[in-house]
Amino acid sequence: MREVNVGDKLDQYELIELIARSGMASIFKAVDRKHGDRVAAIKIPYAQFESDVVFYGRFQREEEVVRRLDHPNIIKVYTPERKSRMYIAMEYVEGVSLRAMLRDKRPLPLDRALDYAKQICGALVYMHGQRVVHRDLKPENVLVTAAGLVKIMDFGIALDEEARRLTWSGLSSTIGTPDYMAPEQVSGKRGDARTDIYALGTMLYEMLTAELPYAADNVYNMMRAKTGEDPRPPRQYRPELDPHLEEIILHAIERIPRNRYASAAEMLRELENPAQVTLSGRVDRLHPRSLAAQKIRGILWTALFFGSLAGVLAFLIWLANRYPAAPTTHQRSYRGQVR
Repeated sequence: MREVNVGDKLDQYELIELIARSGMASIFKAVDRKHGDRVAAIKIPYAQFESDVVFYGRFQREEEVVRRLDHPNIIKVYTPERKSRMYIAMEYVEGVSLRAMLRDKRPLPLDRALDYAKQICGALVYMHGQRVVHRDLKPENVLVTAAGLVKIMDFGIALDEEARRLTWSGLSSTIGTPDYMAPEQVSGKRGDARTDIYALGTMLYEMLTAELPYAADNVYNMMRAKTGEDPRPPRQYRPELDPHLEEIILHAIERIPRNRYASAAEMLRELENPAQVTLSGRVDRLHPRSLAAQKIRGILWTALFFGSLAGVLAFLIWLANRYPAAPTTHQRSYRGQVR
């Protein structure tokens, strides 16, 4: 199967523009000649992945999951009349990613960040009601139109709790994007609805502070911090932030899942009425480590590791000198000939 390019025809779709390329697929803007020249977005995996059974199962599952979701804040999937190869046909959304918006303007204005968070949370209420968990919410997977409408996309690692367990087989549970992964995902668990709540809390934190909850100089320190340390309070970066809003964020990104919002609906109610949120003193119980402290701890652990290794090697050398190995039969015979 050859790679496709702009200008090619794929069944009823004419590919007119390359929108993006990822590590596994290309997304093209296309015209649907069977439906009044409707514009669509076509996600096509690279040819080398089409024969991969695990990838095929994941790709097929993504299409099946999104096809049964019908919500204004979730990308829609179209059903072609026929398919000559593997691809997903979706609605084309004219907009920019939330990531691009954060690069251009950080932090976002309060009212805009809250609006986006409420739209995403509303989509989660619906999605979780359909027993679907996205598991990879991040600014790159959120599109925003010129009118301010949010669209969630990329359900490649979504968990469909109504599907047969076979659809999960062969896929790693520790998949996602480290900055937005919940601690349970970092620990190797597949997560549930509270995993999406954690990701949304992290995104709201970033929208309002232009920072992430954990300071880390590399991905490994980030993942370690998530499983054993407290986040930094958002008001550390934006002192004028409403304490009630800070309470919502910290509630959403609690390290232990049972301490987070029990549902997206509960979080949405508080996002819609921040002033009515009860301040629990959650922020006063935080003991976040600074980036400098993390670096020092990393240096100490490294020194401890290599110190222990050096100690073991020294002991083995002393042991070898203290109790030299007995000569073999061949060596004893050779020494006898010398004497």
